[in-house]
Amino acid sequence: MKKRFVILDGSSLFFRAFFALPPLTSPTGEYTNAIFGFANMFLKLWEELKPDELVIAFDKSRHTFRTELYPEYKGTRDKTPDELKSQIPLLEAFADALGVTFLEKDNYEADDIIGTLATQAAAAGYDASVVTGDRDALQLVRPGLRVLMTKKGISDLKEYDEAAFTEEYQMEPLKLIDLKGLMGDTADNIPGVPGVGPKTATKLLLEYGTLENVLDHAGEVKGKKLQERLTTFAEQAQLSKTLATINCDVPDLDAPGAYSVHPDAAKFTTFCQRYNLKAVLTRGKKLLAKLAAEEKGESLTLSADGGTKAAPAKTGKGTKKAASDAPAMPDLSTIDVVMPDGHIVFDWKDCLHAGLRFDDGKHVDDLKLMAYLLHPEATEYTIPALLAEFFPEEVQPETALLPPPMGEGDREAVERVVRAAYQRLLPPMRAQLDKLGLTKLYEDIELPLVPVLFEMEQTGVFVNRDHLAEKAEVIGDRIKGLEDDIYTLAGKTFKINSPKQLGAVLFEDLGLPPVKKTKTGYSTNAEVLETLRYQHPIIECILSYRLWTKLKSTYLDGIAALIHPETGRVHTSFNQTVTATGRLSSSDPNLQNIPVRTEQGKEIRALFEPGEGYDAMLSADYSQIELRLLAHMSQDENFIEAFREGQDIHARTAAEVFHVPIEDVTSEERRRAKAVNFGIVYGISDYGLSRDLHISRKEAAGYIDEYFTRYPGVKAFMDKVVEEAHQTGAVTTMYGRRRELPAIHSKNFNQRSLAERMAMNTPIQGTAADIIKIAMIRASRMLKAANVKSRILLQVHDELVLEVVKEEIPKVTEILKEAMEHAADLSVPLVVDVNVGKNWAEAK
Repeated sequence: MKKRFVILDGSSLFFRAFFALPPLTSPTGEYTNAIFGFANMFLKLWEELKPDELVIAFDKSRHTFRTELYPEYKGTRDKTPDELKSQIPLLEAFADALGVTFLEKDNYEADDIIGTLATQAAAAGYDASVVTGDRDALQLVRPGLRVLMTKKGISDLKEYDEAAFTEEYQMEPLKLIDLKGLMGDTADNIPGVPGVGPKTATKLLLEYGTLENVLDHAGEVKGKKLQERLTTFAEQAQLSKTLATINCDVPDLDAPGAYSVHPDAAKFTTFCQRYNLKAVLTRGKKLLAKLAAEEKGESLTLSADGGTKAAPAKTGKGTKKAASDAPAMPDLSTIDVVMPDGHIVFDWKDCLHAGLRFDDGKHVDDLKLMAYLLHPEATEYTIPALLAEFFPEEVQPETALLPPPMGEGDREAVERVVRAAYQRLLPPMRAQLDKLGLTKLYEDIELPLVPVLFEMEQTGVFVNRDHLAEKAEVIGDRIKGLEDDIYTLAGKTFKINSPKQLGAVLFEDLGLPPVKKTKTGYSTNAEVLETLRYQHPIIECILSYRLWTKLKSTYLDGIAALIHPETGRVHTSFNQTVTATGRLSSSDPNLQNIPVRTEQGKEIRALFEPGEGYDAMLSADYSQIELRLLAHMSQDENFIEAFREGQDIHARTAAEVFHVPIEDVTSEERRRAKAVNFGIVYGISDYGLSRDLHISRKEAAGYIDEYFTRYPGVKAFMDKVVEEAHQTGAVTTMYGRRRELPAIHSKNFNQRSLAERMAMNTPIQGTAADIIKIAMIRASRMLKAANVKSRILLQVHDELVLEVVKEEIPKVTEILKEAMEHAADLSVPLVVDVNVGKNWAEAK
């Protein structure tokens, strides 16, 4: 069997990967979208092609022998984005970790390295393959050498051998350079002959064979203008052919036979951990294990837990012994270690749930909280990743951090390793917090919040199971009724949850105008249905059906399974290290996504009641905290005045925008002003506002312009925040919480615009999150100091929910108002609305 030689056009594929994916960053802010896309494609190709030798070729610089011949060569191309340039060293490190040769050469392009090695390999009897996104490489196709060309993105490939090329181009592959000589190439700024396109060039080559022959017979071709052009630009055509010709004789390259692959699993693991490439690491480990097993004559299968397991290969003389499974290694980030001199931990709240307690006099440090504040955009925090970040030159892969295979008696050995890792990480992580101004946020807000959240999770919230079962049955009947209404309006039955079938009903059977199409048919997402809401009664039924089915599955069926059988309570988890803005999220169940002001949401909230020994539910809710923060942070005089005078801010805005006295503002004008107020906080565009209010973009733009005219301080604040984000690549809250925005420098308009909207919103939303956390800490301490029985159960965005006893309601109300309204010193008052009811819905 022939050996396989594969060479990748690193420059072309890396470039495509960069533009195929949105901006991705490592925990420390380096761009990683290009290396992520390339690495996944590389591993897929390695597994499928099974090369014996493998090379990545790359352009070293724009200056080559071609630019010496023609300085304008590739001169029309944009400058390589800095976000892409910064990832080239990552590509080299990736190749080094996998023991793959990375080649670049002064004065030559990657194409020339590819051409030289690929043709040499084919001539030496290899089965040679070139993987590229550049069609110039098709000229290399010949016996023993094929080109795999990317079609869309970087994963969809089309294979070209001689037959495939000839079928598409009607000529032999090498004639591609003659074709380029005639018609040029706008992408590379190769001039060719003006006025000669692909059809004319192909016709001429089919008739005369080569560029030189075409030029020799220029006086014979049909058309006087074409004759003149071929004669006038003959020298330019010859130059164009030279520029398009891949040099297959690059000097000082090792011949095929020197490019076998020698992966270093340790280096590969460290590299992936350093740049948070979890999917690449998982895929790569499985591939390396599979290749190692195949080399030993074994096959590799997936084990029941999703890992890999080597199985014996059958041979004519029996079977080889199966390779033993590697011992299970514990996840360093889940081991709780009690420190005798102050109890460094990774996820303090989890430690508390596990029964780990700390003396009051000892300070606790939580490495996970530190990691979150340093990298709020990260999706996961682990000790191995942190070690790779802070000690990149010396850290070993995660398995090397552990002692040999463990038995029951090895717990102490594991704890020693973990303790050493924790103690090692604390100083540099604290130093980084100090450097970024995050220490006060960590020590005064995030760390003291942990015991408060722990107590809330332990307490849980009581759910009336009888009412829950009744409500599930009622809503089930309601969903069935909506199904019947939808079938009647459609004139037939179909799968409502099938986008394909629903699209056919709406846009073919009922003739509604299709708003957007996808690869698989018509889009029927929420945005599309909202656009069509008033065009047919079936739309309202479908929206209601979707809402009720979601609420039933999530909050009725879902909660029923989570109720503790003895206490009758559900114990949601409050996630402190998930959102980039600093807001808490909840899960199992998620109690923060219940619709706030809809009847459906109220029906769900009514199921949450005070537990045994308590009389009522109490809700303490900040009133318009984000708008008040916008007034304070922008120092807009009109905004500040409205809040200080206790005016209805939406009515005041309507009066300003629509030029009417505040007492004459209509409910519709107030509704529109409210949408503008909250839209401004989130950096809304005229398109977004027009969609929300069902008005034209021109009218929406007029509202926004008038708003900024009336509130110039807000406009100045927003502009300043975006400008600073462009300068620093990050934004901060009043309390120093930091969010990196790497896409703020993107050349992609949509990505950059999204980052700019995040820049406008994060300081406001993040500061609101900081204040509610301060309020929770204050309220918890004050309730304990008052020795009351009433207690905090939930935090939902700007609201605290408590279960209270009747006689304590006045005292608890006073405590909450004091704790929450004085959590921050602003230019406008913080106002808290307190309501009490027999369930959460009544209290809300």
